[in-house]
Amino acid sequence: MAHPKRKQSKTRRDKRRTHYKTKAPNVSICPVTGEAHLWHRAYVVDGNLYYKGKMIAEDYA
Repeated sequence: MAHPKRKQSKTRRDKRRTHYKTKAPNVSICPVTGEAHLWHRAYVVDGNLYYKGKMIAEDYA
């Protein structure tokens, strides 16, 4: 297994890690309910479960 010959500097290490940033989640507004939700996720509004603007289940807890 290869071993480093010299210690990698903090600057060089941090330059490599600059690409590992987290992105803000994609939030969309439902045209039917007006609720903000994550893309491709079901969401609850007033006890009802919605997905892609359609009600999937009523009285969902």
